[in-house]
Amino acid sequence: MPVRWPRLLNPTQLSQILNCQKNPVTALEIFREAGHKYPNYRHNGPVYSTIIGILANCGRISEMEEVINEMKEDSCVCADSTFAAAINTYAKHGLLEKAVGLFRILPQFNCVNWTESFNALLQILVKESRLEDAHHLFLQNSHGWAVKSRLRALNLFMDALCQRRRSDLALRIFQEMEYQNCYPNRESYGILMRGLCEEGRLDEATHLLYSMFWRISQKGSGEDIAVYRTLLSALCDNGQVQEAVEIVRKILKKGLRAPRQHLQPLDLTRCNKAEELEVMKHSINDSLIKGGVPSSASYSAIAVDLYNEGKIKEAEKVLSEMRRKGFRPPNSTYEAKLAPLCRNGEVEGAAKVIDVEMVENNSVPTRRAYNILLEGLCNNGNSVVAVEYLEKMHKKLSCTPDKKAYEILLDGLCREGRFGTASKVLDQMIINSHLPHGGFFSTIIQGLCTIGRHYQAVMWLEEMVSRGDIPEVPVWNSLVSSVCCKVNGFEDL
Repeated sequence: MPVRWPRLLNPTQLSQILNCQKNPVTALEIFREAGHKYPNYRHNGPVYSTIIGILANCGRISEMEEVINEMKEDSCVCADSTFAAAINTYAKHGLLEKAVGLFRILPQFNCVNWTESFNALLQILVKESRLEDAHHLFLQNSHGWAVKSRLRALNLFMDALCQRRRSDLALRIFQEMEYQNCYPNRESYGILMRGLCEEGRLDEATHLLYSMFWRISQKGSGEDIAVYRTLLSALCDNGQVQEAVEIVRKILKKGLRAPRQHLQPLDLTRCNKAEELEVMKHSINDSLIKGGVPSSASYSAIAVDLYNEGKIKEAEKVLSEMRRKGFRPPNSTYEAKLAPLCRNGEVEGAAKVIDVEMVENNSVPTRRAYNILLEGLCNNGNSVVAVEYLEKMHKKLSCTPDKKAYEILLDGLCREGRFGTASKVLDQMIINSHLPHGGFFSTIIQGLCTIGRHYQAVMWLEEMVSRGDIPEVPVWNSLVSSVCCKVNGFEDL
């Protein structure tokens, strides 16, 4: 499709033209042609970001590197998010050393803030268990002018150490935060509290809770309840019910700023058996919700926490109480509810959350909620039903399917051998300007050959080649075998 060039070209127009291209190679050719066609035109940072994003999404690493080098030579102002996207693309394709190399040459670009790139690379190194390299990266770059905040990086280190049952080292990082000119947030407390409680270091966890009162809980935020619950639950599981009850009173008074009339003692007469301990935990949750000033944040915090723990029935009771008090659950609560339902294979219940529950409570399902449901349906062998929900998404302007939704569905359909339907979904994906990676083309072509749809397979092969993707040997083998079988069938007749 020929490009209709404007009389005068500006970067915004070029970005729009590039985003309309289905073929990343064509987009790159247009990107380079613009400079020759308009001698006074110069690419800016957003245009470079657009073409780098297009190439990154399609896995065209070499072309992406060429454009990054051109951007460096051009010396235009670059956004940190552009480098973060490139770093994540390298990591996705197993090119971690190239990701590290790109970060090291950032001083050669006209970019004054590297915080997002720094955190992206740090997270990748931690995920790959390269803690020494991550620590070295932090020491080299965290105190420079280009990294504006170290809090997220320190939280990443604490989380990694707690997962390795080294909460002692995580606690040292926490204590050093002030010397790093940053202060712990709710996430910091939540990470360390979980780590200490999982290792049974309840005395230190209790001291951590008290420090939270005068640091981040001074206004009595209901969102802090999730952190409080971690310690209280661990104390109950350890048989320290009396200590848990005493701490509840302190939480109500100092953490949640509860009115005096709400500081009622809990009944400890029945908490000797395991099932009675669960009742006690429920009473503690109830006290935390009702003891402070009722708010959507406090109800939602406990409900999300319970859903994450897989305690769906208890979370439902919290939601019911929340609605009875006149609060509407936020979308994050429904998303938290969908996850355990899908994980447990209760996909019909998950579908009702979107189709019935959210509608009745005047909540609009989000794209993320639909994606959770799509993944749950596909993982449970219901990809045909997932296609119906994709169609529902198309009809909603607020949450049309994104690239992730299509990829979830294509993966599920291919796993179930529904290559004909997958072919239609791939066609929709391309029509809606989402660029699939070559792996989907290869899988669908080979699948169509197995079910005798040779014409469709050849059409997708042409589409794949037109995008600059080179089919691998198994794709050609499938096509040749399929065609040969068809020819032999005619000869037998």
